[in-house]
Amino acid sequence: MARKKKQTLYLVDGSGYIFRAYFAIRSLTTSDGFPTNALYGFTQMIVRLVEDEQPDYLAVVFDAPGPGFRSEIYPAYKANRPPKPDDLIPQLPVMREIVSAYNIPALELEGFEADDVIATLATMADAEDVDTVIVTSDKDLMQLVHDECVLLDTMRNVRYDAAGVVAKMGVPPGQILDLLALMGDSSDNIPGVPGVGPKTAIKLLTEFGSLDGVYANLDAIKGKRRQTLADNRDKADLSRRLATLRTDVPLGLTLADLVRREPDRSALSQLFGRLEFKAWQREYLDAPGEGEGDAAGGGAEIQQAVAELNDPAAHTVRTAADLEAMVQALEASDRIAVAVQTTDPHPIAARLVGLAFATDTRHAWYVPIGHGVAADAPQGSLFDAAPAPAQLPAAAVLAAVGPILGDPERSKSVFDAKDALQVFRYAGVELAGVDFDPMLASYLLDAGRYQQNLANVAVTWLEHRVTTFSELAGSGKKQIRADELSIDEMAPYACEEPRVVLALRDALEPRLAAEKLDGLLADMEIPLAAVLARMEETGVKIDSELMRRLSIELGARADTLERKAQEAAGRPFAVGSPKQLAEVLFDELGLPVIKRTKTGPSTDSSVLEELEEQHPLPALVLEWRRVSKLKSTYTDVLPTLVRPETGRIHTIFNQAVAATGRLSSEAPNLQNIPIRTEDGRKIREAFVPDAGCVLVSADYSQIELRILAHLAGDERMIQGFREGADIHRRTASEILGISQDDVTPMQRGMAKAINFGILYGMSAFRLAREQGISRGEAQQYIDDYYARYPKIRAWKDGVLQRGRTSGFVSTMFGRIRGVGDLASRNGIARRAAERIAINTPVQGTAADIIKAAMVKIHARLGRELPAARLLLQVHDELVFEVPAGDADALIALAKGEMSSVIHLDVPLEVNAAPGKNWLEAH
Repeated sequence: MARKKKQTLYLVDGSGYIFRAYFAIRSLTTSDGFPTNALYGFTQMIVRLVEDEQPDYLAVVFDAPGPGFRSEIYPAYKANRPPKPDDLIPQLPVMREIVSAYNIPALELEGFEADDVIATLATMADAEDVDTVIVTSDKDLMQLVHDECVLLDTMRNVRYDAAGVVAKMGVPPGQILDLLALMGDSSDNIPGVPGVGPKTAIKLLTEFGSLDGVYANLDAIKGKRRQTLADNRDKADLSRRLATLRTDVPLGLTLADLVRREPDRSALSQLFGRLEFKAWQREYLDAPGEGEGDAAGGGAEIQQAVAELNDPAAHTVRTAADLEAMVQALEASDRIAVAVQTTDPHPIAARLVGLAFATDTRHAWYVPIGHGVAADAPQGSLFDAAPAPAQLPAAAVLAAVGPILGDPERSKSVFDAKDALQVFRYAGVELAGVDFDPMLASYLLDAGRYQQNLANVAVTWLEHRVTTFSELAGSGKKQIRADELSIDEMAPYACEEPRVVLALRDALEPRLAAEKLDGLLADMEIPLAAVLARMEETGVKIDSELMRRLSIELGARADTLERKAQEAAGRPFAVGSPKQLAEVLFDELGLPVIKRTKTGPSTDSSVLEELEEQHPLPALVLEWRRVSKLKSTYTDVLPTLVRPETGRIHTIFNQAVAATGRLSSEAPNLQNIPIRTEDGRKIREAFVPDAGCVLVSADYSQIELRILAHLAGDERMIQGFREGADIHRRTASEILGISQDDVTPMQRGMAKAINFGILYGMSAFRLAREQGISRGEAQQYIDDYYARYPKIRAWKDGVLQRGRTSGFVSTMFGRIRGVGDLASRNGIARRAAERIAINTPVQGTAADIIKAAMVKIHARLGRELPAARLLLQVHDELVFEVPAGDADALIALAKGEMSSVIHLDVPLEVNAAPGKNWLEAH
């Protein structure tokens, strides 16, 4: 007679998993701003657990609020735990709603921790001959492992039986308690024996068997360690007591109460709709969600694509026959997704490790070409490296797929086309025909709500969790490179990306069309990716010797300022220490505390600026900070970032970060080099062209105010721009009722502050503080401004009203940004949304204008001035490098394209000039 399969109880460490989910998935919210990242990750774990494991009994266990019995034994227990993140707290009650809607018992008991409840339930299961699987990553629970009880870490897909515990912890389950007693546990603030770490504790337990065995054989332990153990027996015993799990928690239930039940489909449908987890509404619940079946909702095709992602047909290409078969499949397909695996995230430093292709959301191929090869080896020599595992020659692979990759008529989808273009170009292949990039598509649909990486984009639009590189290769200093992974490890990971890319195309294309954003993707963002790729490849040259001299000069000035600051304080102190500075300013000098932070009185720039008139020290500290920052951020660092193979600095332009549509720059950030200070100008002087060339700077003049005048239709401001007037002087004249000749520099400065402040929601309080006038005077200036320019007030009111109605605002090019908080009852959130709503149509339109200009200029340079190169974009400015003899032609081309991108009621004025360095050109 066949033995009946034993039943299994699954116990989920709910408190542990919600934290892991929170940190695994960042910055995910609903359209109205409610955080959902932890809820998504937790729900995904529950869904997968139920589907994959089919538990007979199931419960989710939580820590009860408030202190437990261990805190009575040892008041410092868990005292060092940081507070819960602010955006996790509102998710916790909703998590319990989800568990309840799944009809899963949610267990907690005051005075006890989740671990004690789990231990009690596992003991009950043992008594009834039921196996137990504890779903957790908590090492404390490893003490419960035995033949019928294992731990399951679903996020790493690892099960720990007794052998697994030994492999992980160095001791068997029966010694986990004694291990914790000796080495302690910093996460729970269990003290352990001072100076005894994991290695020592394992060694002692291996030799003596148990904690009691260690103390029974102290005479056999030599030197200081023996004395330490002897002096701290009480701490060891206390630690073992704290780590011991209770198995007698009075729960008042039986295993029959934990039988897995069917979920409440209606409750889950409502919850997932509220949380905007629409794929789960469809895929798991068969409950109709909002918009299901329409273009924006995705329809049956999306459901099928998402289902196929979980049923891959992935192939590793290892032989010439495999390669030929893959090429034939790619040639026969009308859609292809491409992904690359490289040795480095920075494209210019990256070398190809492998290529991945997909023709639909199931079928994918991984072609390894650089595993086991030194990261700095030339790409062409990859196939010659002896230590490399069996893989096709890189040159042969690239020759086979090159015609497909380079065919502009063959549609291709790529995540982060900008980087892929560079990686392929460095490998000798020109990637063409890219007509979809889900990173850019997601950015257009929902800019600024989350980081646009593949994991977040897939979670947001498909509710599909991809494996991240960190999960595969480790993180931080322990992370290994892609070429150090085995081919078998890399293949499933690599094949997932192109399949997900095609699923995202299916999901996002109809949404783009519904929001009228498809043209912006096709005509601006994807062509711009190619422009930015070329700019990053080209890089910019600096005079390292000049930068070194500037660094020495700034260092000397910083030292002088530090000495003067200490003299003003009356004693030596660390000028860069906020804590020491606060002690000097407020405790010793008696200056008033302007504002406080969680750690004490604030010493930020706004505070120091307010204290400047009361004592000389704040001004000295401000100047020291400014000089020190220029030195540490630019003059010290930039020369170290010059790549030896090019002699240039290669910044990264972020195309999908700023919510307004602006580009940003990093590694290094070349957009924040100051221009209004003498030191900042000197730094720009160190940016130089190649021999025989000049730099050309072309920038828009007051573009945002010109856009504001056009959008508001204000005749006075429009006329001022048409006449080429000094718009700030004219504004001062208008609101003060005086002639322009009589306007003082201070009055012009006031008008300038108001003109730009309108775009950024400047209050009378801020205007008063920045201009050194009373709040009443500042409010009068603002009132007079709106009285003189009523159409600007009317435009602002109209934008806010439309934003409240539709939930978004847009640029003149159709780029959208959500402003759901315009209706918020939270005043801070509402005012922030109002600033966004006013700023986005103006700043976002300015960003779109210069992006469109870059695309047009780049295309013409290739045809007309192939030796000219676009190097940098700094908000409203473009910087080029061009042979000196072509400078005039380039200036004419740039000014012509930049000024004609869009028709406004005011002229788009462009200033452009050449120079032997960036400062001179600007």
